[in-house]
Amino acid sequence: MRIIKEGFVREAAEQYPKAAKYLAAWVETVRAARWRNLIELRRVYTSADQVRVGSGKPVVVFNVCGNSYRLIVAVHFDRQTTYMLRFLTHAEYSKDLWKDEL
Repeated sequence: MRIIKEGFVREAAEQYPKAAKYLAAWVETVRAARWRNLIELRRVYTSADQVRVGSGKPVVVFNVCGNSYRLIVAVHFDRQTTYMLRFLTHAEYSKDLWKDEL
């Protein structure tokens, strides 16, 4: 899959060093992936969830470092493309404000 806004992941890793190893591994895994649907994605990332946001569109939420952080991504299986949207702490994620922004 192609990752759009990959610099976003590097910035998140710099801002949250605890998550850097996970994010680097995530980038490698996603680049090599050829997922056709959420079921295939969840074979690799079993805790990934699909969430519908304020715009009505689905996004995929990845748990990072247990439940310390959340990586929110738009995954377009048909185009083999992922778009980085948000990287949040668990506390920021729990407020649900991000859902209205997307």
